[in-house]
Amino acid sequence: MKLSYTSFASFALLVGVIFAMSQVGVSGWVDPSDLTKKLPSSGLEVGFYHKRCPDKKIDIQGIIEHIVTQHFYNDRTTLPAFLRMQFHDCFVKGCDASILIYGSSSERNAAANAGVREYDFLDDLKAKVESICPDTVSCADLIAIATATVLKLGGGPNYPVQTGRRDGSRSNAADVKLPRPSVSVPESYEFFKAKGFTLEEMVALLGCHTVGIAHCGTFQNRLYPDNTEYDSAMDEALRWQLIAKCPPSKTSTEAVLLDQGGGGYSNYYTDDKFDVSFFQQILRQRGVLTIDQALARDPSTASIVASFANNPGLFNAKLGQAMVKLQAVDVLTGLDGNIRKVCSKFNY
Repeated sequence: MKLSYTSFASFALLVGVIFAMSQVGVSGWVDPSDLTKKLPSSGLEVGFYHKRCPDKKIDIQGIIEHIVTQHFYNDRTTLPAFLRMQFHDCFVKGCDASILIYGSSSERNAAANAGVREYDFLDDLKAKVESICPDTVSCADLIAIATATVLKLGGGPNYPVQTGRRDGSRSNAADVKLPRPSVSVPESYEFFKAKGFTLEEMVALLGCHTVGIAHCGTFQNRLYPDNTEYDSAMDEALRWQLIAKCPPSKTSTEAVLLDQGGGGYSNYYTDDKFDVSFFQQILRQRGVLTIDQALARDPSTASIVASFANNPGLFNAKLGQAMVKLQAVDVLTGLDGNIRKVCSKFNY
């Protein structure tokens, strides 16, 4: 018997909820009412797409989550990939999917966005969504739903995704001004504070470095004494591991795990476990990036790091709140923006 889109979506959503509960547990769930009452109104809402498709019975968000879930199990690196895309999109001109636009001078070609990926997947996902529910779901919402889905599947917080974003009509590489990996905690906080985040929320969001990788060029200067960024307090065992990957006097294309307590030093592409290991590692002076290690040393953030390292439930709860807030940064809603037909192209 052939499943209708309605029955398919309902089944997919049910399986997703059951799986999420078994993987994340009660400590990972973030109560929707607890989140929304703490946030200023953004025009977004949980369940925005309910009965908005031409066929009112289609659960389009459930279908999107099902497709993303299949993609995650085919490629676990989608977890850090979507987390990075979400952050890099929202912290430029707001969560408007401007990072997805293809072009020689668009945001995706800015130096800070080198290595951001999943563009092709989102174009394919958008095409499937358009065939089922045309002119309804924004690309900005696709990023938000995909990010929340893979984060939950990886063991992170299970938070309710607010939807109703619309897509932007500007994408300029010159607009991309993101903090470098070598910034200090005060410098980083100035950046986050400008977007409305607290110090605790900044630490929670940077805790997403419990998954993903860093290339040699982002931390190599910390390894050698003749460099002004040399970190003499780095764990010596880690230093020698990193030197083996990133020898002096040349720029290596090698990459290492951001979380050195993760899935094996040489097997970084399979490190998809979202946990508090990152915080435990930086407390042991085993942070790879300057800003990551600085979180455990700076007096303003050291106690936050320690509290997260010792309490996974607290970290998941705080990160869930921070993610809802992140996905609401400078969003376009109502009559602002538009709904793109293709995520990588403006509707011209």
